Amino acid sequence: MADEDVIRRRLLIDGDGTGDDRRLNVLLKTLIKWCNSSDEKPEESKSTHDRMLAQLAQCEFAVTKSQLASDMMAAELNSYESLSKILETGIEVAKKNIEKSKADLAQAKTVRKNRIEYDVLAKVISEQPDRKETLERLGTLKTELSSLEATKQQVESRLSLRKKQFHVLVTSIHQLQALLDEPDDTDSVSISDDIEMKDDMN
Repeated sequence: MADEDVIRRRLLIDGDGTGDDRRLNVLLKTLIKWCNSSDEKPEESKSTHDRMLAQLAQCEFAVTKSQLASDMMAAELNSYESLSKILETGIEVAKKNIEKSKADLAQAKTVRKNRIEYDVLAKVISEQPDRKETLERLGTLKTELSSLEATKQQVESRLSLRKKQFHVLVTSIHQLQALLDEPDDTDSVSISDDIEMKDDMN
């Protein structure tokens, strides 16, 4: 048998490590020695007998103590299981209460939001002018809009003309640049053509 198996077996027999295994071994050896001794004096035999009884009482006390500890641990285990069930029930109730509170809070927020929107809408309606003033204001705005549209068309027309003039100017610049690179006898003809094109645009 390996050393680890021996140690494991001794720990299992010894229980909580209170020396029960060693105490039983000493008691067994003492009993065997006491039974096999024939020339022992009565006083020594009685002393050995008393010592064995004391050791036996210690073993019985250890067994009783272990049994009480086992019963206590079993009772604590049952108590913990009952407490665990109570806690689980409490947790479930708390979860349901939390969900209900969330639903109530969401409903309260919706009611509050609707109430605020109603108050704002009522305030806006109360601040609006009557129908006659609204129609007069609408007519004024239509007149201003027509004036602005006419102004917009004039501006767009002028902008279109300026774009055309700018395009002609850029084209003339490119043509003049090209003429500078050509012989002198063609410069006068090209310049006169550009001048006539500008006059047509104006």
